[in-house]
Amino acid sequence: MEAVQKRSLFGMQRRERSVVEIEQGLDNLAFVLDDLFRIPGTHWRFGLDAVVGLVPVVGDTLAMFASLIILFAGVRYGVPKITLLRMALNVGIAYVIGLIPVIGDAFDFVWKPNKMNMKLIRKRATGKGKGTTGDYLFIFGLIGLLLLIVAGALVATALIIYYVVMDISTF
Repeated sequence: MEAVQKRSLFGMQRRERSVVEIEQGLDNLAFVLDDLFRIPGTHWRFGLDAVVGLVPVVGDTLAMFASLIILFAGVRYGVPKITLLRMALNVGIAYVIGLIPVIGDAFDFVWKPNKMNMKLIRKRATGKGKGTTGDYLFIFGLIGLLLLIVAGALVATALIIYYVVMDISTF
């Protein structure tokens, strides 16, 4: 769709972003992860992200991998790097806070990174297939950073389990 010319405050022309049609599958994924279930009698919704997040570390990790699909789609739709960084931050916050027992589980019911990221894609996308090589390198770097966080969480969990088992075995 062609971008519309509009006059800015000082009378100069500026280009507005054109409306980009987003794949229905991405909307469906965000809905399943963040809003699939509704608490009867309320407007509160939660998705599989909150449900699988009840399983320590593994559930949050699986939910994060599903969220990376939406993050990667941001590159395909030509979302600027600063917005990709914000989207990665949304996913990272959900993952790190989701690891905290009880607090993280409650946080998963409120923080909806996939829904937020879909809004960012809609707002900032320039068009399907507009990602550059630099965009892909940038997103792979962000995903690599998120995977390092996952590796750190898994190592910390393994160490905690090891020391608990060793402590119990000394009794």
